Amino acid sequence: MSEKTTDTVTAEGDAPKPRKAAAKKAAPEAAATEAAAPAPKKAKAPKAEAAAPAAKPAPAPKAAKTGPTLVVTQIGSPIGRRSDQRATLVGLGLNKLHRTRELEDTPAVRGMIAKVHHLVRVEKAS
Repeated sequence: MSEKTTDTVTAEGDAPKPRKAAAKKAAPEAAATEAAAPAPKKAKAPKAEAAAPAAKPAPAPKAAKTGPTLVVTQIGSPIGRRSDQRATLVGLGLNKLHRTRELEDTPAVRGMIAKVHHLVRVEKAS
């Protein structure tokens, strides 16, 4: 690599001082060659025999509804309603118009129905 020199004049008018212009350019090139060199790989430790993952037990079937039930049908759209009303419909298992679900008659379900009573129709299951 050749070094380039440029002449600069000092403020006093003395003889020009040589300046190395290539020194600034050489630094980024050196950094690029260092970054391009692959880092040495670490030695991997031998893996122990991995035990086969335990199989998950099958989920228990849901208990049949034994108490009184309600048939809830969505008759109103949640568009333009508060987000908590939309979430209540999703909690009831309703997300589109005219969808019907048969739910247990519990105080929790009754409370959810009361919150969105203007969007659903409730009938007793026969």
